[in-house]
Amino acid sequence: MSGNRPDAGGSARPQPRRGGLVSHAPASPGASTLPIRHRRFFFVLLDRFTMLAFASAVEPLRIANRMSGQTLYSFTLLSETGEPVRCSNGARLIVDGPLGEVGHDDVVIVCGGSEIRTTSARGVINWLRRIGRKGPVIGGVCTGAHTLAEAGLLNGRRATIHWENYDGFIEEFPDVVLTRSVFVIDGNRMTSAGGTASIDLILALIADDHGKDLANAVSDQLIHAAIRTDRDMQRLSIPTRIGVRHPRLSRVIETMEASIEDPVSPAELAEDVGMSTRQLERLFRRYLNRSPKRYYMELRLAKARNLLMQTDLSVINVALACGFASPSHFSKCYRAQYGTTPYRERGAQGIEDEAGAEPAGPEWDSAGEP
Repeated sequence: MSGNRPDAGGSARPQPRRGGLVSHAPASPGASTLPIRHRRFFFVLLDRFTMLAFASAVEPLRIANRMSGQTLYSFTLLSETGEPVRCSNGARLIVDGPLGEVGHDDVVIVCGGSEIRTTSARGVINWLRRIGRKGPVIGGVCTGAHTLAEAGLLNGRRATIHWENYDGFIEEFPDVVLTRSVFVIDGNRMTSAGGTASIDLILALIADDHGKDLANAVSDQLIHAAIRTDRDMQRLSIPTRIGVRHPRLSRVIETMEASIEDPVSPAELAEDVGMSTRQLERLFRRYLNRSPKRYYMELRLAKARNLLMQTDLSVINVALACGFASPSHFSKCYRAQYGTTPYRERGAQGIEDEAGAEPAGPEWDSAGEP
């Protein structure tokens, strides 16, 4: 997947890929009435970017060209230095060139992936700030939103990121209005959650540029049966995730997920759905094979692990963000769940702080009991 790159020491700018235009390809219905508007896309590949999110953004552009019989879109692959980039699955992609100039009408998409806090290169961040002043559309797929946020391009904007990175992002960038949508377009900023959400984002752009008929034709070629909108959420519904369709159980879990920092007591959870504490206990054990306290603890510890791995928050602040008022109690519960302490998980040096206030809210030991 090589591109046209300038000779060593030369100044020729990379030539955009034409997206596999096939001049004799069948046009979609009504293609003759499509306005001829050519848009250039620049994909910035970060180290360990996610192949699926990237390919899901590129392929709709290629297919739009094929189905329309016109070069509606071209795309150029860039890296910070112009060197090949290795994605998260180990494959190595040759790019068309290094970061360069883009125009006001161009689209820049940053493709992120794993360990985004270490792969958001300073050169890319500075370049984004500079081109951002020219007013082009700038987006991020998968964890690319993190790089845009580091550049200050999402302050005051609505955005989204892969759900696994949600907790860390919202702690690190409080000025961004983060959502759990599959994609978000806010003015000249756009973000998608990764995976196949990139397809839905690009289909929305194609529909806006050239009409829904072409977007639907592209979706059909991709075997993408249901085009999602920015109102669709990333994750499966709670009943689908837990494999149980029980309205009261789903409501309790929804309350738990929304109340990690300030845990709600079992009695309040039960009362909210018109049950006794004992009935709630039986409900959880029947369908989830654990007590509500144990399930709640696992949710809180999962968020704590995300924050430890994705942010620079101190262990004490992570504990507080997950409803633990005592660092020692947090460490004990974390070790019981993951087989290591939060300090070792983070790789922190020094002696663990066993001091701290007694728990102020509902706390449970490693067995999930008060």
